[in-house]
Amino acid sequence: MEKLSRYMGKNHPNTSPLEVKLDHLRYFINGLAELEISEYTQVRIISGIKAFFRFMMYEDLINEDPSQLLESPKLGRKLPDTLSFHEITSILESIPLGEPEGHRNRAMLEILYSSGLRVTELIELKISNVYADVGFLRVIGKGNKERLVPIGRDALKYLKYYTEEIRTHVKAVKGHEEYVFLNRRGKKLSRVMIFLIIKKQVEAIGLKKNVSPHTFRHSFATHMIEGGADLRAVQEMLGHESITTTEIYTHLDRDYLRQVLNEFHPRK
Repeated sequence: MEKLSRYMGKNHPNTSPLEVKLDHLRYFINGLAELEISEYTQVRIISGIKAFFRFMMYEDLINEDPSQLLESPKLGRKLPDTLSFHEITSILESIPLGEPEGHRNRAMLEILYSSGLRVTELIELKISNVYADVGFLRVIGKGNKERLVPIGRDALKYLKYYTEEIRTHVKAVKGHEEYVFLNRRGKKLSRVMIFLIIKKQVEAIGLKKNVSPHTFRHSFATHMIEGGADLRAVQEMLGHESITTTEIYTHLDRDYLRQVLNEFHPRK
């Protein structure tokens, strides 16, 4: 509201807040766009304006809300960053298995990519929720919702080695016995620790990208859909409540589109 107040004071000094009209607000918002203020900031400003005038209506200070027909900019959905299969492989293979936490870290990143888990779902994964015999994980997602997610053969191989050969030698702290992934003190890992593990391996291969645990999830979904997976199946594996959330992964990079065009178009 501070920006709007300054605008009104400069351009309409004799107009009180009770007399503001829709045209005043539209000219103000157009001015923000001309100043190249981002659309996200514009949306926040408009939200504040609407809240202010709703309060004015609630207090019976005005009879008509001038912001009711004020439109916000349409925000384009930002495509998530992804890694190529080669980059994923390079990160995974850069993990030194000779170090104490090497097999644990390899198992964790393999699972992030092969099953598309959120970082919280990974650190909360419990031993009783690993169904190695059928190749599935029972995951507790957002809103405490459960789902079954398949786990890839390589991920299962590293997970099996970690749990049978490494984790058995770590004494779990009381209350942490059921968690699959433990730190050297016997406690479940933190979100920050997962970020740091990934950052270390990204730097180890000299990759100049901002890679997070969610990047593995994005890459999983993108590679699945590029490979022809059904959108509904990917939605189920990711644990998305709405199919529209999953649809963001239907983007394909230009190189992939060019490859498809060259391979299949009759007049390439």
